[in-house]
Amino acid sequence: MSKRYFLYPFLPLYKFGVWLRNRLFDWKVLKSESFDIPVISIGNICAGGSGKTPHSEYFIRMLKENFNVALLSRGYKRKSRGFILADKNSTASLIGDEPFQIKQKFKDITVAVDADRCNGIKNILESKPDTNLIILDDAFQHRYVTPKVSVLLFDYNNMFYNDTLLPVGNLREPATARFRANIIIVTKCPEDIRPIDKRILIKRIATFPYQKLFFSCFTYSNPIAVFENNNLKELKIECFGKNYNILALSGIANPKPFDDYLISTGANVKSLHFKDHHNFSKRDIENIIEQFNSISHKNKSKSYIITTEKDAARILNMNIPENIKAYIYALPLRVKILDNEDNALERCVLNIIKQ
Repeated sequence: MSKRYFLYPFLPLYKFGVWLRNRLFDWKVLKSESFDIPVISIGNICAGGSGKTPHSEYFIRMLKENFNVALLSRGYKRKSRGFILADKNSTASLIGDEPFQIKQKFKDITVAVDADRCNGIKNILESKPDTNLIILDDAFQHRYVTPKVSVLLFDYNNMFYNDTLLPVGNLREPATARFRANIIIVTKCPEDIRPIDKRILIKRIATFPYQKLFFSCFTYSNPIAVFENNNLKELKIECFGKNYNILALSGIANPKPFDDYLISTGANVKSLHFKDHHNFSKRDIENIIEQFNSISHKNKSKSYIITTEKDAARILNMNIPENIKAYIYALPLRVKILDNEDNALERCVLNIIKQ
């Protein structure tokens, strides 16, 4: 991993700021609030994508049959402020791309956004009094709320012991912050991870007895039409091959797994990357159309724009020509817990909640 060594003079200042903030919470100078219902916090200590939203979706699927689940996010890069309760008229620009994505998938749960998580929880309980479990997306550093379950994610390809604190590296907090978590999940693992690699990770993470460690990977399913008027609602990805042309469109922190999966289908893949949470402009859309036309001129019937679910949330309300909409699909992503430990993870969460 590349380091920004030219910023090293600022490292002690950042380190002291993080240390002081955490000590103020530990000394009860800064107050952390608990709630009468279980709160599950999901987050990381490394800036960038570790799979927080897919894992939030995983926990929603796990728990929504037995709890009235609400998800609360800050709504990163939304064009609004304060507390907003998502409804059928919400857009990605109003509530953020990731909360919008979750609301589209789970229409029967409560989704809300608020940068002030304490205020957000109180508003959820007031407006949806039957809520009996709240999931906080990207909240490991938000210590104003004391969660019942704290889930910490580490990217297999970017482990904390290979990194450095901001601004030189990408760690938001020192590695010792991991001991605040009940559950640690190493994400984005190879599905066939070698036992020796797992043993090395287990040793380096060095969990305490009160912590449980799990490993997860991402799996993909057939691309789904982004726009409702598409005649073909789902693509059979197993049919892809050298006769297919794909424009892989992404604005995520780490597009490599997304690109690698599409390349593995055997199709001819051209990638178009934007920065994480990128808000697409009119010029961006024109560029996307231009790039698509450059790969589809020979065989349009086997050419597609395939994007991530998060990016699909942002382009859904863009002014895109109808003849191009028919070729735009999103690649669904789901979390898989390795070694068939889904039940063990669920038992672990429920046991912590019951304590």
